[in-house]
Amino acid sequence: MGYKANPDDRSDNVEKLQDMVQNTIENIEKAQETAEFSSGEERARIEAKNHRREESLEGFRAEIRDEATARENGYK
Repeated sequence: MGYKANPDDRSDNVEKLQDMVQNTIENIEKAQETAEFSSGEERARIEAKNHRREESLEGFRAEIRDEATARENGYK
């Protein structure tokens, strides 16, 4: 019984990554609003999580650049 691998469809990767960036930014903003009304340990947790989110954004943006370049070059 053989399995056929699905072809690698990268055609919408840039758009998916852009959605991920937008969702992450919205999560950062919501968390910042929550942090305003938080104190001590909870605020520190929120700030740490937002820091990790900011790092993720950098990775998403780098990946968007890579995918856009690959798209322009025909995914070769």
